[in-house]
Amino acid sequence: MAKVAFLGLGVMGYPMAGHLKTKGGHEVTVYNRTGAKAEKWVAQFGGKSAPTPKQAAEGQDFVMCCVGNDDDLRQVTLGPDGAFAAMKKGTIFVDHTTASAEIARDLYKAGQERGFDVIDAPVSGGQAGAENGVLTVMCGGDAEAFARAEKVIAAYARACNLMGAPGAGQLAKMVNQICIAGLVQGLSEGLHFAKKAGLDIEKLIATISKGAAQSWQMENRYKTMAEGQFDFGFAVDWMRKDLGICMAEARRNGAHLPVTALVDQFYSDVQAMGGKRWDTSSLIARLDRF
Repeated sequence: MAKVAFLGLGVMGYPMAGHLKTKGGHEVTVYNRTGAKAEKWVAQFGGKSAPTPKQAAEGQDFVMCCVGNDDDLRQVTLGPDGAFAAMKKGTIFVDHTTASAEIARDLYKAGQERGFDVIDAPVSGGQAGAENGVLTVMCGGDAEAFARAEKVIAAYARACNLMGAPGAGQLAKMVNQICIAGLVQGLSEGLHFAKKAGLDIEKLIATISKGAAQSWQMENRYKTMAEGQFDFGFAVDWMRKDLGICMAEARRNGAHLPVTALVDQFYSDVQAMGGKRWDTSSLIARLDRF
């Protein structure tokens, strides 16, 4: 058992912190920008809450974090009441935020200067993966720190791998989002075509899902996509944030992402349709309106 702080109790962080307490058996202190959410978590799982990231991080062995973006991350780590001001030497900071590789490297450097380790560890699996404790975690950082952190991360992960140096976890997550963007657009076009062609969607998917076209998205989202239901996970607003990170990194490293840039604009269309909080499978909605 370890002493663990968890910063950020959104749709991902709330159940992840819960697994640390119930499945991992750790002593958990939580912080959330909206204090009522932290109190709700304590009432459900036990543990403690703290009014600031700094107070949450005091005396902990591990500090886990899952917030919205680079700016949020800077605030909870390096801000006046940030966690880094209180973390003791030998602590490990594990960041599950999907953020830039640049900030991951900056936080790693800041941690080294203060005598503790930082692991960038974005996750894949969505809200359902967090709730069921079966997330995939992509990590960047030093091997020794990763080996220690992996044992704690195991409370909510089914796969957790060290991808390389600091920032490599974030780069791996970018690849994940790039792949998903193109795949969902392809599935959307296929289902849209099938409906226009008058095919039986159930028979179609039962057949092609056994071949090379099979994917997690096809298996888990085809029915709701065909029915125009988009309340099943990762929101369009957050996907656009992630794709923006991908394209910014591509401008730095020289990668060409023409399909990603196009799909990002398609998601912009979905936002204009009122779908900011629809899940990412809603790409089909912009096709079905014609």
